[in-house]
Amino acid sequence: MAAQRIKLYDTTLRDGMQAEGVSFSLEDKLSIARCLDDLGVEYIEGGYAASNPKEMQFFAAAAELGLKNSKIVAFGSTRRANTKVEKDASITAILDCKTPAATVVGKSWDMHVETVLACSLDQNLKLCAESVQYLKSRDLEIIFDAEHFYDGYKNNPEYAMKVLAAAAEAGADVLALCDTNGGSLDNEIYEITEAVCQKFSPLTVGVHTHNDSDCATANTLAGVRAGARHVQGTLNGLGERCGNANLCTVIPNLAFKMGFEVLTPEKIKTLTEVSRFIFEVGNLNPVMNMPYVGESAFAHKAGLHVDALRKSKRSYEHIDPALIGNERRFLISELSGKSNVLAELEKAKIAQDKKLARQILKRVQDLENEGYQFEAANASFDLLVKKIMGTYKPSFELLKYYVTVEKSPSGQMVNEATVKLKIAGKVQHVVGEGDGPVNALDAALRKALEDKYPAIKDVHLIDYKVRVVNARAGTAARVRVVIESRDKTSIWGTVGVSENIIEASWLALVDSVEYKLQKESR
Repeated sequence: MAAQRIKLYDTTLRDGMQAEGVSFSLEDKLSIARCLDDLGVEYIEGGYAASNPKEMQFFAAAAELGLKNSKIVAFGSTRRANTKVEKDASITAILDCKTPAATVVGKSWDMHVETVLACSLDQNLKLCAESVQYLKSRDLEIIFDAEHFYDGYKNNPEYAMKVLAAAAEAGADVLALCDTNGGSLDNEIYEITEAVCQKFSPLTVGVHTHNDSDCATANTLAGVRAGARHVQGTLNGLGERCGNANLCTVIPNLAFKMGFEVLTPEKIKTLTEVSRFIFEVGNLNPVMNMPYVGESAFAHKAGLHVDALRKSKRSYEHIDPALIGNERRFLISELSGKSNVLAELEKAKIAQDKKLARQILKRVQDLENEGYQFEAANASFDLLVKKIMGTYKPSFELLKYYVTVEKSPSGQMVNEATVKLKIAGKVQHVVGEGDGPVNALDAALRKALEDKYPAIKDVHLIDYKVRVVNARAGTAARVRVVIESRDKTSIWGTVGVSENIIEASWLALVDSVEYKLQKESR
């Protein structure tokens, strides 16, 4: 028996934009639309058509993208009570978008109708029916979003069903049930969705959940189990308040746990990349422990766990990380056991050597006692292993560095660094300037290395973090600097620790550069 198909409806560009701290430019929205089309979702909700000029610009530009898999959807509300449907601003804006599909949101909670809309229950039924019918007569596919449906059903099930009936009889293609306040639990979602599916079969029923009770994913899956075959959500769970159902979690759950057809296996393998792309476009910090696609989703730290994993991957992983484009990581820290180090050596294709593993673990524990931390510094750990094995060959020798920071009476800051290195027997003595002392030091180091190692031009520092290690020592405390770097193909982290923040930064910078050069030599 063939797997049943679930149609995916992404609202990252509308509901996701309502998240605090999220603002996509027009170009951002177009980039995300291309990404969603490549992923293969059926519907991309482009925005609230009547809300602002940028939304209309998006719909005009999106029509020129030549999307292959997705339909762009315009979003709007039912007509206002005191306006004719053909003259209503929201309805007119939807038509102006010239999209093949539209989502019309209507009130289904009697309290909202009487208190928020301030109209009668019967009048609201007329608003919903006329809006759907008018848009449907313009040859649009219509998705009716029944706002606050689950709360409305719990308060007045008869009226909530009447709202759906009004939309269905007017020609709606999909009835999407919304848990707008995000306060329902999965058993409630299941029972109510099942009742709707039974009453309106064979019309497609959809589910749209919010995460205010941390149940959005569970509620979405409950809706599907009850018969919903249209799922709405956002990438990374972005959305107002606590967010929406996270499609990066919902999709693999539907495919791998419930056996539904959603995306092809090849497309599901891109989910991790897609998730990180959305964070990058939104200038947001990735959620490390996000299920399936987070950097920590398959990161193992406890020595007992790693030992078991080396014998059977199923022992501490519910799914192969490669299925969603993620990877297994073994974390090295003072909590690690010998198995963690052996696993890392195995991953690096270094012959298994328990004596070497013990040496590495001992060195890691000593360094972490000084304030080092290698969980986010994979490159520094890689270099540490080479040093212990005796295979590390430095690319340059530091003779000295000198950093100055000057402030003029006018308030202008001048940051300058002088670096003197010996590279392949030749001395390079250069000066670099920057926005700060570390930036100046980085500029000088690169300047000194570029002639001999032109590949250094590909390296970009993308993150810089400072943490006080022993705060009780006050201004004499040691600091830990973690630097994240990238080139055209990979990202790596390095760490340095010192009582002097410049020296800690230098140590992390040197590791970053050395890792890149060692990688190039390999």
